Amino acid sequence: MRIVIQRVKQASVTINEVCKASIQQGFMILVGIEELDNQEDADWLCKKVINLRVFDDEQGVMNKSIQEINGNILVISQFTLHASYKKGNRPSYIHAAKHEIAIPLYEYFCRALSDGLGREVGTGEFGANMQVELINDGPVTICMDSKRKE
Repeated sequence: MRIVIQRVKQASVTINEVCKASIQQGFMILVGIEELDNQEDADWLCKKVINLRVFDDEQGVMNKSIQEINGNILVISQFTLHASYKKGNRPSYIHAAKHEIAIPLYEYFCRALSDGLGREVGTGEFGANMQVELINDGPVTICMDSKRKE
């Protein structure tokens, strides 16, 4: 699994001109799933996200987690995170998981984040055409891949 975490002041996702979810301070997370990904990958990423210390403490140092600031999370499925761009100029998405694998794992990831956070996370809709808006705070943007635990 591959995720892109953006620290945000606010974020929202709109589908068919209807706001599906919106959050204030916290993380907006894009998540891409590959065929070989499983719940172990999701659990590892959830633990990293919940404990990631990128929010300012009283001295202005990034030293607090999302739980410590009572922040929120918005999770958006993003199969294009697994784009292959080595040949030509049109990306290939052959590494992205098919719906039978990706949807249950995406839902598992969202539930695990909700459990870890202690409240519901906002979500998009898997496979939908979504418009995502955010105010990136910092900016702070971190990429994580469960296959590269370094």
